[in-house]
Amino acid sequence: MLNPVNLSSDVLGALLDWSDISTGRLASAALLMFFSILLSLEAHSPYKKWTFKEWRQSCRTNASLFLFNSVVLSFFSAGLLLFSADLADGKGLLSFIESPLLKGLLAFLWFDLLFYLWHRACHHFEGLWLFHKVHHSDAHLNTSTAFRVHSIELLLTNLLKCGSVLLLGVDKSTVLLIEAVTTLFVMFHHANIAFPFERVMGRIFIVPFLHRLHHSKERAEHDRNFGAVFSLWDRVLGTAAEAEPLEIGLKDKSSPGFWAQLKFGFINTAKNAKSQLPVASTESIQTMVAEAAYYKALKRGFSTGDTFKDWVEAEREIRMRFMNLQGE
Repeated sequence: MLNPVNLSSDVLGALLDWSDISTGRLASAALLMFFSILLSLEAHSPYKKWTFKEWRQSCRTNASLFLFNSVVLSFFSAGLLLFSADLADGKGLLSFIESPLLKGLLAFLWFDLLFYLWHRACHHFEGLWLFHKVHHSDAHLNTSTAFRVHSIELLLTNLLKCGSVLLLGVDKSTVLLIEAVTTLFVMFHHANIAFPFERVMGRIFIVPFLHRLHHSKERAEHDRNFGAVFSLWDRVLGTAAEAEPLEIGLKDKSSPGFWAQLKFGFINTAKNAKSQLPVASTESIQTMVAEAAYYKALKRGFSTGDTFKDWVEAEREIRMRFMNLQGE
């Protein structure tokens, strides 16, 4: 998960003269204002209504992780990143490009692709999922969920970004701009909102209805829509999907609260998370799901664009049948 914690850390870095003070303050003020707007929209017309207790508990946990990461890892969140930009200034793979606009655009595209690849790796490798699952443990998805990041994941993410800054030769102003824009989108696509033309916008950008599926309890669903800003990478690399999740969060529920979430990052629940349909063998289950999905596609005349939706609905129906047989 890319790190929205840099929202406050960039200001700290700016005040320590790692970058221009006014630039850091302006970016942070804009992000704080955008965060407030999203919270207001959630309160006025939420996509899904949470009780005040559920919302408060979620926000309290997310805020405590954000504050802890901002204080304890402030050097790695901003200082080291901007120090890397100092070292890389005028060097790197993009140094031959004279146009600052083109250089910045290419750097932005690379960092967005890097986020996609890193995010996908955090789901694929159990050692990374161990910490990334803390982000997915929020059962009440809202804007503040963007800040629910385990400290170890945050550290690894920033070290990875520092390597890219050195490799490309990205200057400090561009680093701050990329962090600000990415943070804006990360907050946006976690927001508990819906709006007209969202699906049209989703053809280019990651929007809330796409990212909600990514927070599904079902493994097949939350291993989709990994992007931060552009949905391009998901569509090109075959991980894009459009469906409405039945439930948000994790099957192995964690206790709310700051310390509980820090400890949860060191608890291996991978085996439990993968055991979705325990009655029959994996092969027989997949065969039944495939057959059910085929008949759904046949019923709608094999029109394009709904293949994943057919599969998800078929898997849910098969799962419910097994649960009923087990008396659950």
